[in-house]
Amino acid sequence: MTALDLLGDWKRTHYAGDLRAADADKEVVLMGWVHRRRDLGDLIFIDVRDRGGIAQIVFNKELGAATHARAEELRSEFVVAVRGKVARRDKPNPELPSGEVEVFASEVHLLNTSKTPPFVIEDEVSATEETRLRYRYLDLRRPQLQRNLALRHRVVLEMRKTLDSLGFLEIETPMLTRSTPEGARDYLVPSRVHPGRFYALPQSPQIFKQLLMIGGYDKYFQIARCFRDEDLRADRQPDFTQLDLEMSFPHQDDIFGVIQQVMLRVCAVGGITVQAPFRRMEYREAIARYGIDKPDLRFGMELCDVTRHFAAGVEKLRIEGSVKALAATGAAAFSRKQLDELTEQAKKLGARGLYTVKVAAEGVTSSLDKTLGSDAIADIVAATGAKPGDLIVAVSAAEQIPGTDAAALIAGQLRFALAEKLSLIPKDRWEFLWLTGFPLFEWSTSEKRWAPAQHPFTGIVEEDIDKLESAPQEVRSKGYDLVLNGVELGSGSIRIHSQELQTRVFALLGLDEARRRQRFGFFLDALTYGTPPHGGIALGIDRICGLLAGEKSLRDVIAFPKTTAAQDLMADAPSPVDEEQLEDLHIHVLPHMYEFKCDCGGAWRIMFRKAYFGSGAATRTVTCPFGKMTIPLTLIDTTGWWLVQHRSDLGNWTSVDGTESS
Repeated sequence: MTALDLLGDWKRTHYAGDLRAADADKEVVLMGWVHRRRDLGDLIFIDVRDRGGIAQIVFNKELGAATHARAEELRSEFVVAVRGKVARRDKPNPELPSGEVEVFASEVHLLNTSKTPPFVIEDEVSATEETRLRYRYLDLRRPQLQRNLALRHRVVLEMRKTLDSLGFLEIETPMLTRSTPEGARDYLVPSRVHPGRFYALPQSPQIFKQLLMIGGYDKYFQIARCFRDEDLRADRQPDFTQLDLEMSFPHQDDIFGVIQQVMLRVCAVGGITVQAPFRRMEYREAIARYGIDKPDLRFGMELCDVTRHFAAGVEKLRIEGSVKALAATGAAAFSRKQLDELTEQAKKLGARGLYTVKVAAEGVTSSLDKTLGSDAIADIVAATGAKPGDLIVAVSAAEQIPGTDAAALIAGQLRFALAEKLSLIPKDRWEFLWLTGFPLFEWSTSEKRWAPAQHPFTGIVEEDIDKLESAPQEVRSKGYDLVLNGVELGSGSIRIHSQELQTRVFALLGLDEARRRQRFGFFLDALTYGTPPHGGIALGIDRICGLLAGEKSLRDVIAFPKTTAAQDLMADAPSPVDEEQLEDLHIHVLPHMYEFKCDCGGAWRIMFRKAYFGSGAATRTVTCPFGKMTIPLTLIDTTGWWLVQHRSDLGNWTSVDGTESS
């Protein structure tokens, strides 16, 4: 075993990546990890890496045989401390910030050894994301992640400095509170001292920040940790961080002004210059022009309503509702295969059909010519502003959704997909947008009723209040979103501060007095004690940092992220807990149960208490007694109770495998 040295009284003088030509002839002490080693016999070159970067260390046998011998023991990711003198390089390395100099070592301390890492600690790695997340502590050593997390620190610091200068107070709100559903499922925490009762982790500090305004704190902010148990995507995490703020007596422009100051300074941290005030757009205009409530303004291809030009084909094409079109720049050269793929994509998005017109220098061609007529085709070309080389893409929706333009929503998604495919999105443009005038309600197709588009405390545009009961689909909220390059950074609103108006909104949402008291009782009581007009916003810090860092995945700007299955592969969470812990909490875990048909005409039933989420799942399988079907049992953690049963058509259940199968 390699003998280790003690740190002793050594103190670091510089970060490795901070050394420059001006440091020549200085005695320095560097500490970090062995990044790379090159042994040329009498000369050994070691690259030492730390948070600041990399510096080249030279071990010359002629200048120090003992130090050179110690360097022969060094390997990748060993932890070292090096003392030596900085010298200018004969041949500078322009790829390193410290590349003008190197350090001639006089002493080296080996502070720790390392196993061979499962992947090379460099920006470009071939390891899968699963491997990187499982060994996240090693992945965090990569320069890319260190740059990203340093950027995140500076972003949050700039937010705090800006808001402090504007008179905001940073106030923490509880992490353990009551469940007040806000759209997603709550993460629940059982109480040991109050059996059968649960805390909820906050989806946002929404109610508490409003209570702070009732409490007279005027301007509040917080770097808030939030939790939502929802279906995950690449741009979502179950636990996330947001800049949360609230103001008393604000107009919408006051909140916009504060956030614009914050974002100008945050963008400057990332080396990006943007101009304020940011552009503004009404929700209905955004849907009509871009087919989405978070439009990317870095490219054109705006939507056009061509419904009237399809009048002759309504019956044949089975068109209901509107028809939206766009001119895809340079896409007239699409092959038949590409057009078929585009059509299939449109249908998956809910289109009744996709209709195309190719515009070329020699003329216009379309399969719609016989159905609509040449004059209608010419009108469509004129309406979309298509030029030679463009492909006009038009869609109608298979199903209409109350309160929305379904065709526009489909066309909006195709717009973005085509822009990416055609490389039309400039990477060096930063386009902010304030989106306002949202509907107060949206139609829930599953529950067949109106639901709050944001949350039930969102204020209402004054001239729409009288429509609340008579025409809820026309009521606009005082909500607003901040969008950057097609990404929603956050949302907010001026809140309802009138108890009477809040009661009307709850009634429209179908919340009777008992349910209101159950969910929001303490908050409704607070509204009766002189609530000031107030409003605020919350911005997603993970998303902001991801955009500034140029990362496609939020996991690359979060130190310890979860997978899209809400797992922490490194810590193996979520994990089973001891039965004693469950008993203390008065919790009994019901078994999972799945039933599905067997190829023999019978059925399978699988039951288990512990699900398996790790890698390298067991290859255990069970086979139908009639040999018709074999199923893998990768979902089951076989260290707990489990049972697999089978039955033939109309027969009884028979145990096939499991802890009780004998």
